[in-house]
Amino acid sequence: MDETGRYEQILGTVRSPQKAEALTHARRNVLVFDGTAPGAMVGPALRGGVSHVVLSIAPDETGDPVLRHHRADLDAAGALEWLCYYSTVGVYGDFDGAWIDESAPLVPRNMRSDYRVIAEQQWRDYAAARGVPLTILRLAGIYGPGRSSFDKLREGNARRIIKAGQVFNRIHVEDIARVTALAAEKRLEGTFNMADDEPAPPQDVIAHAAGLIGLPVPPDMPFETAEMTPMQRSFYRDNKRVSNRAIKQALGIEMLFPNYRAGLAQVLENEP
Repeated sequence: MDETGRYEQILGTVRSPQKAEALTHARRNVLVFDGTAPGAMVGPALRGGVSHVVLSIAPDETGDPVLRHHRADLDAAGALEWLCYYSTVGVYGDFDGAWIDESAPLVPRNMRSDYRVIAEQQWRDYAAARGVPLTILRLAGIYGPGRSSFDKLREGNARRIIKAGQVFNRIHVEDIARVTALAAEKRLEGTFNMADDEPAPPQDVIAHAAGLIGLPVPPDMPFETAEMTPMQRSFYRDNKRVSNRAIKQALGIEMLFPNYRAGLAQVLENEP
């Protein structure tokens, strides 16, 4: 970060050379790291004066791939000032629709979330050993341009799966980006939920999106008989309302898109 508070250079990683080439053509600075081996250019980038590192790569049964392959490079990053790890609200498990905050016990209901719990602690331990502040953001369901109910409706694969009492939180990509930037400026430390203000039934989101673009509302499909992959079905095992009060208080903000209606309106307004 320079004297004006701006970052002199921002680098990101992608999994494939093809994706890196496409983003480079779009004037993005990207490196290749697929998590299975050290990234050829990632190590030199970390050692070359990096000050802030944001981690979003999913862990596996052997732990966090960044720590596995690039811990020594992070150790050598003498200018490192702050770390951020994107986790998931899936670490909480199921609370039968009740409101929860960061004090809730972690009782994940699938292996993906189990791995996240382990990775969170790995990064806490690493940050403590380095003496660097760490922000952990537990993300709700991410949506935004190119990743919303509009896309599913237009592709013809949107489904209104009905499970009585089921709700999910969501979070718009612009809220994630804004909170991350503010947390970086403040060198925020701690674990926070990153979710919208209004958890809602998934079928309501689909119906609202369909109305906005003038497409038919898909018919109701009972959860018990709906065909789903094991991963899709696993999401419905968790039912909770996730509070975002802590991150809003820590940064003194409100969400840009506090509910799915505001978020979908923004996505539609900014479509080409």
